[in-house]
Amino acid sequence: MPEIEEFLTPIDEQEIVAAIKTAEKNTSGEIRVHIENFSKKNHYERALEVFFLLEMDKTKNQNGVLIYVAVHDHKFVICGDKGINDVVPNNFWESTKNIMQAHFKQSNFKQGLIDGILKAGEELKAHFPWQVDDENELSNQISKG
Repeated sequence: MPEIEEFLTPIDEQEIVAAIKTAEKNTSGEIRVHIENFSKKNHYERALEVFFLLEMDKTKNQNGVLIYVAVHDHKFVICGDKGINDVVPNNFWESTKNIMQAHFKQSNFKQGLIDGILKAGEELKAHFPWQVDDENELSNQISKG
């Protein structure tokens, strides 16, 4: 995997943000992507730390999903808040991870992220459909560390 600066082009990033907007269009759920070069911590622990730093735990329905990528470490983690974790099938995050990983192994990072985002969005839509009073609670922009 390349370094963070080479991981995604600006156009790739725009397409990923567009996928987040598409995924969130039919749900009250929130999806974020965070990319950094490496983590000195266990990747799952770091993903949870980023989850809280981005205040993803403060959504009204506890239905935020973070896709965390440590580029140089060749690791990524998908973590959902309590609301979504309580309702998705047991293998859901693993199946989403497998879809992404297949693309990542072919160095198709953008498509891996887009497919993971859209799959998460479908599950969020099934359990947290969009309501008239829903607002976009979190930024759709990719955060970097």
